Amino acid sequence: MSAPSGQKAVRSEKDYIGEAKMTNKERRDAQMAYISDESVFEEQKICRRKLQKLNFMDRSDFDGIGRAIQDLFGKSEEAFVNPPFFCDYGTNIEVGKNFFANYNCTIIDVAKVKIGDNCQLAPNVSIYTAGHPIHPVSRNSLYEYGKEVTIGDNVWIGGNTVICPGVHIGSNTVIGAGSVVTKDIPDWCVAAGNPCRVLREITDDDMRKLFRDEEIDEEAWEEIAKGMNPIFERDQEI
Repeated sequence: MSAPSGQKAVRSEKDYIGEAKMTNKERRDAQMAYISDESVFEEQKICRRKLQKLNFMDRSDFDGIGRAIQDLFGKSEEAFVNPPFFCDYGTNIEVGKNFFANYNCTIIDVAKVKIGDNCQLAPNVSIYTAGHPIHPVSRNSLYEYGKEVTIGDNVWIGGNTVICPGVHIGSNTVIGAGSVVTKDIPDWCVAAGNPCRVLREITDDDMRKLFRDEEIDEEAWEEIAKGMNPIFERDQEI
């Protein structure tokens, strides 16, 4: 209700911030500074119970592991993970078709982690969306944050790679083993190092390569060629 003419309206705290004070979960989901309070821990407990089941399953029960991953992830389609696997929520992980993560993968999914189709993660890959302020005064306040990580289609992440908060990795890219990815990496390249940097483009000359200069044998290449798009170009998705 408006104040009478000439009289200054009395504003509440709610008026000053525009809306009711945000909860820590709302702040977290908005990628703002937040504190992990009891409401946050309750969500993590649900995830930990699912991880307990997944990580102690019979490792030969591929169907059971697949179902457990589908129940854990926010979005998945024919995804498979070799346990052990670790995450904070699971519901913030969205993966495309044919996703595979090898042993000991860790995804700290405080914010969304969105991964495209046909992506492969080698052993010990870590994806971190979570972070803390640099200055100890701010850090010791217990405020933290999460920044979304996105990975395109047809990406291979080498073993022991760390992907830091806020990073985007483009489609059709390879990240070399042991990399620390602190900045965005473009499409169609090989990148590696600490910090990770682009080493070279991936071109059609790489299509027949197996390992270094060794070519794929004729029998295997015939099988690959059968499923290949005859008008495949580098600017198209596989």
